[in-house]
Amino acid sequence: MKKKIQNYIKEILTFALFLFIATNGMSLYKSSSLTTSKYNLESLEPIDKTTFHLDNTKPLLLHFWATWCPTCKMEASNIESLSKDYQVVTIAVKSGEDTQIQEYMKKNNLSFKVFNDNEAKIAKKFNIQAYPTTFVYNKERELSFSDVGYTSTWGLKLRLWWATF
Repeated sequence: MKKKIQNYIKEILTFALFLFIATNGMSLYKSSSLTTSKYNLESLEPIDKTTFHLDNTKPLLLHFWATWCPTCKMEASNIESLSKDYQVVTIAVKSGEDTQIQEYMKKNNLSFKVFNDNEAKIAKKFNIQAYPTTFVYNKERELSFSDVGYTSTWGLKLRLWWATF
């Protein structure tokens, strides 16, 4: 019985390692075509119509997502928790009118800053092919990291921390 349990544990760990390598490999492959140039978000208006200013002394997490994306929905709580302590800007792509996104945000208890990219014009500038896609910029507004697909809260926190150097 002990040998059988050890085999199960070994299989589970092997599968987890394979899954980790496969998902990170896919993210690396998909992020290779993303735009790496500096961004300009100052001309955008958040869906809540509040005043928007970036703090140029802190790193920035720029997150592209969609209300129709199941992976985005799983990752939303990670983005929400990060938005409490870090500079986070999100762009909802092809997700309907501002009111529809606001309803989605309210229904899912989300309060992070959102810009509407209903026609995917901003997403095209960044050459985004899949959602969610996340960029982390350092204080000089240079791209430090990009991820395509789900990323854990701690993974994003580590990237933001690294971008402070």
